[in-house]
Amino acid sequence: MTTTERIRVPIQRGAAPQRTGRTRGYLALFLLPAVALVGILLVLPFALTVYRSFFSDDGLSRSWVGLTNYSVLFRDETFLRALLNTGMWTIGALLLPVLIGLLIAVATSSCGWGRFARFSVILPYALSGSVTAILWNFMLQTDGAVNAMLSLLGLSGLEQPWLLEWPMNTIAMIIATTWQATGANMILFLVGLQAIPTETIEAGRLDGAGGFRLLRSIVLPQLRPISIVVIGITLVGSLKTFDIVWLLTKGGPGTASETLALAMYRQTFTLSRYGYGAAVAVVLTVIVLAASWIYLRRQTRPQS
Repeated sequence: MTTTERIRVPIQRGAAPQRTGRTRGYLALFLLPAVALVGILLVLPFALTVYRSFFSDDGLSRSWVGLTNYSVLFRDETFLRALLNTGMWTIGALLLPVLIGLLIAVATSSCGWGRFARFSVILPYALSGSVTAILWNFMLQTDGAVNAMLSLLGLSGLEQPWLLEWPMNTIAMIIATTWQATGANMILFLVGLQAIPTETIEAGRLDGAGGFRLLRSIVLPQLRPISIVVIGITLVGSLKTFDIVWLLTKGGPGTASETLALAMYRQTFTLSRYGYGAAVAVVLTVIVLAASWIYLRRQTRPQS
C-alpha cells in the first residue's frame, strides 16, 4: 500500500451503543426501587381490588360469586346514571376549561392588559376544592346569590333550584369546576405559546395569515405537544371527579348526580358492599386506562 492510498473504514450510522451485561445490571439496579414502589402502591392494590370484586362481601361474610357483581352492575340504573354523569363531566371538562384556557392564553399573550386578565383567571386555581365548593354552594342555593341577583334584575323567571334537579346540578358543577380549572390550562398553554419561535409567527403573517387563520394553521400545530399534555390530564381528572360533587350535592338528589368515583365510595364505605364497590372501582380503572391509552396512542402516532 502506497502512501497515497487511503484507508477506508466503514462507518455504521445509527448503530446503538453496545451495552455489556454489567451495564444492564446497573440499569436494572437503579430502576428496581421505582418499579418496586409502583408495584406496591399501584399494581398490588389493583390486583387485590380485582380479586375482591369476585366476592359478595358485606364486611361480615364473604362468598365467591364470580362475575355476578359485574353482571348486576351493568343492569343497575344507579350505576348507568353514574356512567352517564361521568361522560357529561368528561365532555364538559374537555370543552370548557381546555377551550377557554386556550382562548384566554392566545388573546392575552401579546397585549398590555394581559397580566391582569391572566391573574384574574389564575386566582381561582389557587383555591382548594373545598373552598371552591363552599363558594359555589353559597351562590347556587335556592336562596343563594345567583337567584337573588336574577330576582334583583327582574329575571325571576330564570331562577332555578340549581343543585336540586338533574341535569342542571351536574351542569352547574361543571361550570364551577371550569371556573377553578381554567387557570391551570391557561398557564400550560402560555408556556407552549412562549416556545413558538417568533420567526414562525412573522413568516405566517407575511404569507397573509392573520386572526383565526393564523391560529388554525400555525399556532395550534405548534401547540400540539402541550395540548396532548393538557387534554390528557383533563381527561383523566374528569373521569375521576369526586370532591366537587361530594361537597356540593353528595351525589344527590338521591344518586342523580353521582359519578363513578362517588358511586364507588358510596357502595364501599356507606353501604358496606365491598365486593360490589370493588367491581365499580375496577370498571372505573379500566375506563381511565383505556381512555388514556387510546388518546395517547392516537396523539403520539407519527404524522404522515
